[in-house]
Amino acid sequence: MSERLSVFKTYKLYVGGKFPRSESGRVYEVTDSKGKWLANAPQSSRKDARDAVVAARKAFGGWSGATAYNRGQVLYRVAEMLEGRRDQFVREVADAEGLSKSKAAAVVDATVDRWVWYAGWTDKIAQVVGGANPVAGPYFNLSSPEPTGVVAVVAPQESSFLGLVSVLAPVIATGNTAVVVASEKAALPALSLGEVLATSDVPGGVVNVLSGRTAEIAAPLAAHQDVNAIDLAGADEVLAKELEIAAADNLKRVLRPQPVDYFETPGTERLTAFLETKTVWHPTGSLGASGSSY
Repeated sequence: MSERLSVFKTYKLYVGGKFPRSESGRVYEVTDSKGKWLANAPQSSRKDARDAVVAARKAFGGWSGATAYNRGQVLYRVAEMLEGRRDQFVREVADAEGLSKSKAAAVVDATVDRWVWYAGWTDKIAQVVGGANPVAGPYFNLSSPEPTGVVAVVAPQESSFLGLVSVLAPVIATGNTAVVVASEKAALPALSLGEVLATSDVPGGVVNVLSGRTAEIAAPLAAHQDVNAIDLAGADEVLAKELEIAAADNLKRVLRPQPVDYFETPGTERLTAFLETKTVWHPTGSLGASGSSY
């Protein structure tokens, strides 16, 4: 009996709920921490970045219009699906980041827990950053948070999985849609995450994952007129400055890179980074100085 050949995994982008190869047809080699070849990852082009923005914008209305409780259910479902594929991600994280199996398992467990953390915040953040404001006059004055729109996320370079989810989950938890630029040297966990999202009730286009040269993909996203905000978590100092200048053209919100211990329990900073505040005034019904009302 001849020896069976295993099925070789082909990594693809995740755009609009589908798994295209880069329109350019390019790939680049992804290696482990010791330089051993792992796979060929798609090398995204500017056209792929534009396609991802179109998909994110198309998905924004439905995702932002869903109830916060429903978004929490979807994020929790992602955690469930990741738990079921835990062994795969332990292998991929170990290879990507040069970790032992036990340390990679700790990273994956923390990543699953991070999805659960943000799932629990979806229907609570409005009470933290919104509410009734005291005003001098016969009015109700109510502030409520609303999502910014399409957010470009430059994922952390070193923390290819936990760091990625730590910057992505709060973006979509609050009703935004995302275009993610995966870690350039460790893209495989991010590309596999796309496969999980596709089977986790996350509508197509809510998250779009691109791999390739970080500067090449991030530059057109920072300058794109239909991208509302950008998270520079994975950009170095020089690239971050260039992207921030490009982002100023249409007054994007910019979250600058900062040192973060992704194992630490996060606060609400990333949840609020890409929220706008809508304030509504409404008369209480008081008539004149007598205080009578209708």
